[in-house]
Amino acid sequence: MKLLITGVSHKTAPVELREKLAFAEGILPHVLADLTAREGISEAVILSTCNRVEIIVSAADQTDPAAAIDSFLYETRGVSPTALSPCIYRHEGHDAIHHLFRVASSLDSMVVGEPQILGQLKTAYAHAKAQNCLSGLLDSILTRAFNVAKRVRTETGIGQMAVSVSYAAVELARKIFGSLEGRTIMIVGSGKMSELAARHLRRSGASHIFVTNRTFERAQELATLFQGTPVEYTRFMGMLPEVDILLASSGTPHHILSKEDMQRVISARRNRPMFLIDIAVPRNIDPAVNGIDNVFLYDIDDLQEVVNLNLRERLKEADRAEALVAEEVERMMARLKVQEVAPTIVSLQEQLEQIRTAELERTRRKFGHLTPQQEEALESLTRAIINKIAHGPISELRSQAGQPEGVHIVATIRRVFHLKD
Repeated sequence: MKLLITGVSHKTAPVELREKLAFAEGILPHVLADLTAREGISEAVILSTCNRVEIIVSAADQTDPAAAIDSFLYETRGVSPTALSPCIYRHEGHDAIHHLFRVASSLDSMVVGEPQILGQLKTAYAHAKAQNCLSGLLDSILTRAFNVAKRVRTETGIGQMAVSVSYAAVELARKIFGSLEGRTIMIVGSGKMSELAARHLRRSGASHIFVTNRTFERAQELATLFQGTPVEYTRFMGMLPEVDILLASSGTPHHILSKEDMQRVISARRNRPMFLIDIAVPRNIDPAVNGIDNVFLYDIDDLQEVVNLNLRERLKEADRAEALVAEEVERMMARLKVQEVAPTIVSLQEQLEQIRTAELERTRRKFGHLTPQQEEALESLTRAIINKIAHGPISELRSQAGQPEGVHIVATIRRVFHLKD
């Protein structure tokens, strides 16, 4: 049985090609049935995300699954092998397992350490399982891939540091306030980045969100997204003493919040800390505000600096994760090699047991009725002899599994003991 991965990703193919190859979730039952019905293909999983499309199969050793997959992609996606060839990658055997473990662990993602890919791979697995497209080699390898990804998350810090500007804002807010439970947020403007940051803050426990905009209808729309409260633009300044976190992304070409404004606000707050996130360009908040005690102002460059630092830290953790994945791949390969010689071991044990029972029966016919004690003694003696005979060949089979000469050792043992194929 062989394992093959055929795919394209954000590293090898433009979005236009990935769009053509993508499989909508609704058609997966049909296309999985089509794929596994093709000659030689035993198991199949289709992983289709915005950044990658991968066809993962196990197939009989004597077949050519690559040709079957190429025709499958041409017939179902309308993309010819010629169009695919500059962008496609194929991984087989050891390399396929290594690739799968890296994908599951988010080491091959556009943003290293992002958690979404593991969930997407588990969903792909569930679809294949539901269609009875998994039952052997590929099933066991994917199951192990999930465990490897969990180990990477547990034993490295690859997913612990914020690598998006919006989430970096949340991490900074946590450092300032400790907990975000019960904190109040105000969004000024309707920038996409501040909207994302507000979503993260809300998920982290922020209790209420106020939204203001020069266009009140837009403030109402945005407030609805967060079950928040729209505020007239002319009134937002008066509400700032109630706000713990301010997200500013207004399109105005001048400062909407001066140092004098913030001095009045922080005084009204009785010097309770306030976190200001200015994502606008040009900036909405006077940088001099940073000189006020208990006011923490970060602009887009500050946040990007945090992201870059975190990315560098993630890449250090990724090196540790890569070593862990390599270790797990070798462990998986060793397990599979032992599985390859398992039929020979079972066949040898069965052959020796047949010899033992045949000789016991001959002895019983020769000596007639035996006492229970004699029967037990004979059973123990013959089993001990057979186990000692089997121990050497079985140990050799297991130790040679996966070694270059392993195939010849297996063939020799089968020939010496007259084992049937």
